[in-house]
Amino acid sequence: MTEGTDSVMLGLQLPTDPRWVKLVESNIPEVLTDHAWCEQKAASNAISTIVRYPELTDLVEELTRIAMEEMEHFGMVVEKIKARGWVLGKERKDPYIHDLAAFIKKGGSREEQLVDRLLLAAMIEARSCERFRMLSERIADDDLKTFYHELMVSEAQHYTTFIGFARQYGGRVDVDARWKQFLAHEAEVIQRYGKKETMHG
Repeated sequence: MTEGTDSVMLGLQLPTDPRWVKLVESNIPEVLTDHAWCEQKAASNAISTIVRYPELTDLVEELTRIAMEEMEHFGMVVEKIKARGWVLGKERKDPYIHDLAAFIKKGGSREEQLVDRLLLAAMIEARSCERFRMLSERIADDDLKTFYHELMVSEAQHYTTFIGFARQYGGRVDVDARWKQFLAHEAEVIQRYGKKETMHG
């Protein structure tokens, strides 16, 4: 995934301002703590989707794998924190995800609810992938540059998985049209972010 193609591949309408990397470099302990909790939340979201849709066996199996992988990433970030002589800070709230989640329809059919959950997850993975790519290319810390390149590949795979299941189980929902609506909403939301030394901030 290169700088010229990531927005096309992920569908993001507004790229992250490269100046965000300077904010990251100014407070790496904070970014790593925030990142760790992002991975934990991603695992929790996968598990909660399993709880809601246990009858979808292939979805359950894949989300189990993703939940385990996200917790593995959590552990990897914690190791980075520990190796630098720091400790994991308390859980951070993520206003970006809160604002994205406000777009999910209240009520609706079971299919519509599942599609929105999966597209929300895909949206978060897409933006995380884009941020990881930027860090892998621009951060001055060589260790983190390599680390985020590896995570970027994983996030891209998760994004593809969530989109795929939304289309598979969307039923009568026009998943592609709904995804375009999500992308437009995310473009409005992300304009308010990229100004703090957090993964989505």
